Amino acid sequence: MDVFVYGTLTEPERVASVVDAYAFLGSAVLSGLHPVQGEYPTLAPGGETGGRLLRTDDIDALDAYEGVDDGLYVRVSVPVERADSSGLDDTAAVYVGHPERLGVGDEVTWPDGDDRDAFADRVREYVRRHDVRVRPQ
Repeated sequence: MDVFVYGTLTEPERVASVVDAYAFLGSAVLSGLHPVQGEYPTLAPGGETGGRLLRTDDIDALDAYEGVDDGLYVRVSVPVERADSSGLDDTAAVYVGHPERLGVGDEVTWPDGDDRDAFADRVREYVRRHDVRVRPQ
């Protein structure tokens, strides 16, 4: 699976401590979400984020590292531009942190959902409605 990484997982030493096998596929830009620094890096609606594409089969280890089961981060799938001609997957996973849990709740607002909607649902809806995508460099 291809994963767009933008924080600690851009560092080879960190990735090697989390997964057994991986490859960096090159630089990429995530359009439609911008970085926000809280307790850990996360993303917020709008703008762009520079990062890297990472390929690994050990998505369970990445989910555990990002705290997906605990609701710290949500993993969403976004389209990859030019994937068919570049050997990349059609989509890439992106991890988005819960703003309140990461201490940036006042800085980040996720539209496209009722306030009662779960954070993960609001992120997925935003990604779907706003053409969020990964652009390999």
